Amino acid sequence: MHPKEVPREPEQLRKLFIGGLSFETTDESLRAHFEQWGSLTDCVVMRDPTSKRSRGFGFVTYSSVNEVDAAMSARPHKVDGRVVEPKRAVSREDSNKPGAHITVKKIFVGGIKEDTEESHLRDYFQQFGKIEVIDIMTDRSTGKKRGFAFVTFDDHDSVDRIVIQKYHTINCHNCEVRKALTKQEMQTAGMGMRGGGPGGPGGYNNGGGNRGYNQGYNQGGGGGGYGGNGYDSNGYGKCLGSF
Repeated sequence: MHPKEVPREPEQLRKLFIGGLSFETTDESLRAHFEQWGSLTDCVVMRDPTSKRSRGFGFVTYSSVNEVDAAMSARPHKVDGRVVEPKRAVSREDSNKPGAHITVKKIFVGGIKEDTEESHLRDYFQQFGKIEVIDIMTDRSTGKKRGFAFVTFDDHDSVDRIVIQKYHTINCHNCEVRKALTKQEMQTAGMGMRGGGPGGPGGYNNGGGNRGYNQGYNQGGGGGGYGGNGYDSNGYGKCLGSF
């Protein structure tokens, strides 16, 4: 590498999935549109290997994450006369995870500590977009915080940016962040009514609204529910400075 050359950010963070393409759209017309927001290192319309017919989606890869942000900020996009749906591309590793391709505006934040207030969550997550609602869940009888919260944004792209990062440090504690899915969305993702541990889906299926999330994430199993000791026993919740 040349001494003055700045290493590029990971390709996965620079890539957009473009859905809803016209069957007339080509690599060239897709590139011509999206290169308005930055330099593209790759651009492809996915095609059937036999018929060579467009599959209706493609990918564009920019030179930097800032260019991806610029393209997403310029929505809606129309290519060859058709409004398309750009989303941050999901890695191959994550693509098979339940809910990976579902578009939502709410996140689940696990592993938050008793001293974490709404202001801490707002100060941290507002860098990703406009926040509509923050709910720190508490026990109805004791009022004690249950170790997790929900944050709702006005744009699904904020959620997509956040979950790509996976782990986040909030109020000096490492927290795990996931898409918050409703019961119906979980079933759509093929998860059914299984699970119940810290990584399991059981909690999502025990009620409507935030209640469904609450019940499951405070059940036992595995390393403990999100309201229990699971995070502490696995090293989460420590201040980065103490590592």
